Amino acid sequence: MARYLLYRLLDAIPTVFLVLSFVFVAMRILPGDPALAALGPQTDPAQLALFRERMGLNDPLWLQYLKFLWDAVRFDFGVSFLSNQPVSSLIARNLPHTIYLTLTSVVIGLALGIPFGVYAATRRNRPADSALRLYSLLGYAIPDFYLAAILLIVFALNLGWFPILGAGTGFWDGLHHIILPALTLALLKSAFLGRLTRTSVLEVLGRDYVRTARAKGAREGRVIYRHALRNALLPLSTGIGISILATLSGSVAVELVFNRPGIGRLLIDAISERDYPVIQAGVLMFAFFVIFVNLAMEVVYVLIDPRIRMAS
Repeated sequence: MARYLLYRLLDAIPTVFLVLSFVFVAMRILPGDPALAALGPQTDPAQLALFRERMGLNDPLWLQYLKFLWDAVRFDFGVSFLSNQPVSSLIARNLPHTIYLTLTSVVIGLALGIPFGVYAATRRNRPADSALRLYSLLGYAIPDFYLAAILLIVFALNLGWFPILGAGTGFWDGLHHIILPALTLALLKSAFLGRLTRTSVLEVLGRDYVRTARAKGAREGRVIYRHALRNALLPLSTGIGISILATLSGSVAVELVFNRPGIGRLLIDAISERDYPVIQAGVLMFAFFVIFVNLAMEVVYVLIDPRIRMAS
């Protein structure tokens, strides 16, 4: 297992390198002057020149690129152009909010989607199955930010059941603030997981060993959960990994709608202000999330089906 994981980690190195290179090039070809964005158009030219010199913006691009790669390897993201704070402290302050929102949404999405998908698979072409297909269609069609705005207007503004903005302070207040944002992401992702669970379970239910288990008199619950769902976990785990990444990307829009702190909101604000160090660090964090989730899914694949490790 350790050797298998080491190979997967080595495979991720070119991906990280490409992401870093893409972010660096993209920031430098965009129109606008980060010094003007940070100090304002009315700033004295001498101060602008001093700012560019202090931030290394006057260095040749190849030198800026090498410095950027070296700093990224050491997890030194520099100082924000706007706030003059270390980028690492900004990331550390906002990262827990994004992780908390993503994990809460994924747990709720799994709790809703998988049981609903199993229930629909056992009642094929009946009202429950039709309801799941309609729910999945709506989940695919509605954007994250649109559903977030609807839930915010209905349950926060009109009914007043939940706070409108922010992340809250303390455990219970934070839980109260996260319910609507987490439901926004969970409802949409549970539609995808429910449809995938239904398809995977239906495919397994048609196999010979399921029919044999039923012929031996096994209880239907045992057939469904011990044989069908267990053997449907491999394709389902792929869907779970995709759902986690989609939830992570959707958290950007949700953080903006609910005015929550997080990496997504920090990144959007930095892009609008051309804050190079924050943008580079934020994108790198998302890249690390993707690599970590993919690596975790690789481990899950091996645990579910050890033949994958043998084949590699």
